[in-house]
Amino acid sequence: MAGDPAQIIAAVGCFSVIGFVVLGPIGRAFADRLRGKHRDAALDSGEVEALRDELHSVRQQVAELAERQDFAERLLAQARDKGLLSAPKEPKDK
Repeated sequence: MAGDPAQIIAAVGCFSVIGFVVLGPIGRAFADRLRGKHRDAALDSGEVEALRDELHSVRQQVAELAERQDFAERLLAQARDKGLLSAPKEPKDK
């Protein structure tokens, strides 16, 4: 007995999705987890030290950028106070 075409399409779609999940990256990750091949969440001391060094470097860069921004803001404020900055000119219609 032949089934309804909509039911056949739905069944094929369900099997495709289940096959993708089981055979795809999600299924492989789940299987690796079951086999115990997942990465341990703990970092070794070398990785921790490297992350600390990188964090220190980023903090220095942020501090330098903040100093540069403060300097630029002071220059703009001085120029505005002296009247050296003018308002933007309106574009002329052609």
